[in-house]
Amino acid sequence: MSNVSNILVVGIGGQGVMTATEILAEAAIALGHDAKKTEVAGMAQRGGVVSSHLRFGDRVLSPQIVPGTADVLLAFEAAEGLRWQHMLRPGAIALVNNSRFVPPIVELGLFDYPADPVGDMKAAGTNVVAFDATTIALDLGDIRLGNTVMLGAIADHLPFAADDLLACVLKRFEKKGERMVELNRRAFAAGRAAVGAVEAAAA
Repeated sequence: MSNVSNILVVGIGGQGVMTATEILAEAAIALGHDAKKTEVAGMAQRGGVVSSHLRFGDRVLSPQIVPGTADVLLAFEAAEGLRWQHMLRPGAIALVNNSRFVPPIVELGLFDYPADPVGDMKAAGTNVVAFDATTIALDLGDIRLGNTVMLGAIADHLPFAADDLLACVLKRFEKKGERMVELNRRAFAAGRAAVGAVEAAAA
């Protein structure tokens, strides 16, 4: 099963976690992979925590990622990245939006938001690439572009070309006109560049 890629996408409802996973799955299927995905342990409503598992390769029997086997953790929110880091295999990578989104379980006093989730992940030995996807999206004019920024962030950490993923992203926006296509192209490129810059600085 070594040819199977395991991608775990986590965040807060309304950030586009499930949409991002769908696009990743579409790209894998378009390239001939068997792909299975599932939404796990989460409230999909806006503000609730949500996670989505994606597995693809020559043959995939189950969508469920076993703890300690994820190849990439794509965290739309930093505390959720910390909460799910145990799913990563040794040497795997966590790509984390370091913007802070406080879910209702924190506001209700059921969960304490960590003071420095990215720092805690690094202290635990996790390979973390943290960047501010939310600010990148806002600078482009729409916080909803954060979803595409995150897809750009993972583009160079997949077993297929970034352009193949970009094509699936842009296909989603063809009917919304050239302006939306171009904005998402820029968001994808910005997310990819942000991760590249962090990795280059750490090298």
